[in-house]
Amino acid sequence: MKNYLGYSLWLTLLVLFALLGMHWLPRITVSGHTMRRVDLLGDVRYPEPEEVLSDSDSIALPPIVKPVFLDTCRTGLTCIEDYGDSSRRGMAPFYEALDRIDSGGVVRVAVFGDSFIEADIFTADLREMLQKRFGGCGVGFVDITSITNGFRPTVRHAFGGWASHSVTDSIGFDGEKQGVAGRYFIPGKGAYVELRGQSKYASLLDTCRKASVFFRNKGDVRLTVQVNKGEKRELTFSPSGRLRQESVGGRIGAVRWTVEEADSALFYGVAMDGDKGVILDNFSLRGSSGLSLRSIPLEALRQFNRLRPYDLIILEYGLNVATERGRNYDKYKKGLLTSIEHLKECFPQAGILLLSVGDRDYKDEDGELRTMPGVKNLVRYQQSIAAEGGIAFWNMFEAMGGDLSMLKLVNAKPPMANYDYTHINFRGGKYLAGLLYETLMYGKEQYDRRRAYEEN
Repeated sequence: MKNYLGYSLWLTLLVLFALLGMHWLPRITVSGHTMRRVDLLGDVRYPEPEEVLSDSDSIALPPIVKPVFLDTCRTGLTCIEDYGDSSRRGMAPFYEALDRIDSGGVVRVAVFGDSFIEADIFTADLREMLQKRFGGCGVGFVDITSITNGFRPTVRHAFGGWASHSVTDSIGFDGEKQGVAGRYFIPGKGAYVELRGQSKYASLLDTCRKASVFFRNKGDVRLTVQVNKGEKRELTFSPSGRLRQESVGGRIGAVRWTVEEADSALFYGVAMDGDKGVILDNFSLRGSSGLSLRSIPLEALRQFNRLRPYDLIILEYGLNVATERGRNYDKYKKGLLTSIEHLKECFPQAGILLLSVGDRDYKDEDGELRTMPGVKNLVRYQQSIAAEGGIAFWNMFEAMGGDLSMLKLVNAKPPMANYDYTHINFRGGKYLAGLLYETLMYGKEQYDRRRAYEEN
């Protein structure tokens, strides 16, 4: 039998050399679009440093504005710019809430974002840093079901028997039923959800002091709850149209909620919390731009605020908005301002902090990795949104290093970001959480100094 292995080898080499040679062909333009050059080595070539020009050099963008009460920032730190200082919708509620912890208070933080913080990336370490400094335990609020439960290292999450509905669903979603996370869950008989604390990734998460379930029922509901695999306790609830929170206390390492019977009931989530210190909830929604927040019914958010009032709401969006050559984000600015006003109305006591989009890289026409010019434009728009909305702003793009900082995270040893040059991993999340934590603590020091000066 004739051996064709040699022919296959020569054919492979011929194709390889042909593809390598195509890199030196002139650019081809089809219907006004210039095609990228073929570059087989593009993924391993580190781009030479050069100044990356933004589209903002040739278009009108929102002006760079500085808050009236911006203290001098420490060298090497990207400080929070508080445009809500006089209206108390910036950082003041959070800083003052931290002072109440010594007297047994609880400080609640909510982080709303996209896939950048999915599976508790970034928020896991921010939670741990705050809880180590100010006390607290537990992972906070968790959706009834999750597509990332197998990847989230901060809690062991198991469930079964639920029909899940999300604002991102193309069909079958009723916006009037959604809760704070943009989701709702309908139980079948015997549906269950279980949380077990973890200590492998972050400390203070192996046990909590309070476990809760959040639901709304128009008919009778019968639940059982099992703490630390002990005896089951039965709970019955008569019809009510309001959001309910049922809790159990103690030293809780694991808790399992089971729906024995439910008539016209909607469930939203479970939680593992401390009875003092810091509680931080992660509300990530893959593919979100933040505009869907305005679709959550006012009464649903108000009822949630009654049970779980936040001192600080952090907004992290932009990955699903920025484009390679994004120039004008006026419509997005208008929409996000509407979402912010919606949150203000529903959480009247909370300060709000908007994080800018981080660095995101792409390949240009030469196959070279560059920071998306549209990202830098969006950062300016987000700063303008914070100024106009009267809230606080943190330039995460600048804090992580600006141009090509995502590439540096990808090439770090070990890597701190993924090869899509868009998403950080848990190591990158810890790095960025440390940057935000440092600026939060510095901001608290400056706030206390200024308040002491004004009182004297």
